[in-house]
Amino acid sequence: MGKNYFTERQLGELEKNPYIQKVSDKSITYGKAFKEKFIEEYQSGKSPREILADMGLDTIRY
Repeated sequence: MGKNYFTERQLGELEKNPYIQKVSDKSITYGKAFKEKFIEEYQSGKSPREILADMGLDTIRY
């Protein structure tokens, strides 16, 4: 399995997201607000993919 790294463009987009605390070319660290919102939305019946899309994190692009 090959290693995938974020491009400079992806890094720039991710850094602008208020739910992301820190991002590197290899990983994302989510903030407390992300975790709280994700759990709340999930418990209300939304799918993880829907939640991430609503939070500006398109799983297909990353």
